[in-house]
Amino acid sequence: MKKMFVFLLLILLSLNGVIFAKEKLVISTWGYNGDKLKKYVYAPFEKKYDVEIVLETGNNAARLNKLKLRKGKGTDLIYLASSYTMDAIEAGLIAKIDRSNLPNVSQIYQLARAPFGNDYGPAYTVMRVGIIYDTAQISDPITSWNDLWRSNLAGKISVPNITTTAGPTIVLTAGRHVNVDAFNKPDLAFKSLRQMKNNVLKTYNRSSNLANMFAQGEISAGVALNFVMSRVKKAVPSAVWVDPVEGSYASINTINVVKGSPNKELAEKFINHVLSEKIQRDIALVKVDSPVNVNVKLSAKEAEGLTYGKDLIASFQDVDWGSVNSNKKEWINNWNEIFSN
Repeated sequence: MKKMFVFLLLILLSLNGVIFAKEKLVISTWGYNGDKLKKYVYAPFEKKYDVEIVLETGNNAARLNKLKLRKGKGTDLIYLASSYTMDAIEAGLIAKIDRSNLPNVSQIYQLARAPFGNDYGPAYTVMRVGIIYDTAQISDPITSWNDLWRSNLAGKISVPNITTTAGPTIVLTAGRHVNVDAFNKPDLAFKSLRQMKNNVLKTYNRSSNLANMFAQGEISAGVALNFVMSRVKKAVPSAVWVDPVEGSYASINTINVVKGSPNKELAEKFINHVLSEKIQRDIALVKVDSPVNVNVKLSAKEAEGLTYGKDLIASFQDVDWGSVNSNKKEWINNWNEIFSN
């Protein structure tokens, strides 16, 4: 009898654990700034909705490949950079979003609301691609994208590889340098890029590679996303950031619901949570992400190192990521012909 009682008690306890187990929301994201994101983004959401957030971390390519292999199963939400978002949509991995669950979208900049159409998720942050150069090494100021072709910069520049987030903007810049659209006349764009090659010491795949080249004095200028600037500045105090006169390139990161997620409505609530004025401000203040919520107000000091302000955002050059994706294979081949030699 006693054994039976213990047995029944164990069953009840196990059932109680099942009944009261928290709902899980599985999010695929980058691994950096984990502690800050836990404190300011994930924990408040977990508390509000009584859920547990489980993270899958890695770079864009690795996480997207994992999602493709599993056909989306096991993941509810995915954070991706622009070109990878387009890839995920074209692969049929992204669910159509119910915008009625995202009222905070009305508070964000226009470029972030529906970067891939109203069916898909918004951008939660915006960055920009510009130029960093060392004023101690380069006395003639760099102000334009066209300066990357200056003869006095031979062997002094690094640019992001074509397969990185910012890489395709180099091809667009090369086209604009000779007044052509790189999508319509890729031969002329890559001919222009070949002319720039003499100035490029090497290409890079990771922001840390660029920062190290600056720190070691290998290069004096580089094209980069703005978040790299703080790392370069720490190593090279004479380095400055330049938003070229033609405009920097906008680079956005998105959050999307994975097709087939059993937690679609909860996932949409999470996206809305991330877009809220409070979360956007909290994350901006600890320098994790630049805000897209127009109601976030920052002082000049608070905005240092961030992409902030309607005038700056209005000056950006847009990137057609759909066209980038459709031309990606050809562009990579052309790029490798130039930079692998």
